[in-house]
Formats: sequence, C-alpha cells, structure tokens
Amino acid sequence: MKIPAIKKLVETYNLQQLMSAEEAIVEEQPLAIEVEGDDEGEQLTHVLAAVWILNHMEDNGSDFKTALREYTKKVRVSIS
Repeated sequence: MKIPAIKKLVETYNLQQLMSAEEAIVEEQPLAIEVEGDDEGEQLTHVLAAVWILNHMEDNGSDFKTALREYTKKVRVSIS
C-alpha cells in the first residue's frame, strides 16, 4: 500500500470511476483510469482505499488527511 498512489486516486478520480476500476481489476479487464501498483493486488488495494477514503470524507465532512488516518487505523486493527 502506497499512500501517494492512494492520494493521487482520491484527488484525480470520482467515486464512480474508482468503483469501475475496482470492477475491472476483479474481472481482469483493462483499466479506464491509471492506477499505480506493482501488480493487480496492489492496484486493487489502492482503489479500495481511495473508495473508502472518499466515502469517509463525504459522510463525515472530513479532509483527506483525517480520512486517511482513519483508514490506516482500520487496516492496523484488521491485521493485528
């Protein structure tokens, strides 16, 4: 997971574009947007993170840094 790649997705694409990218990755189809990542797994991680962050920002009126902090807390809890 690379924070700059996630930030770029959040700043560049809307929720619908990201959800379409998620579907394309899962279906092993070409992507309509540029998603950084060493492989499809990392690309999917970046897209899912960006979707979560955009939803959190909209639902809570928070900025990117706050939403990113909440996302990384969630990830740390899930792997501990």
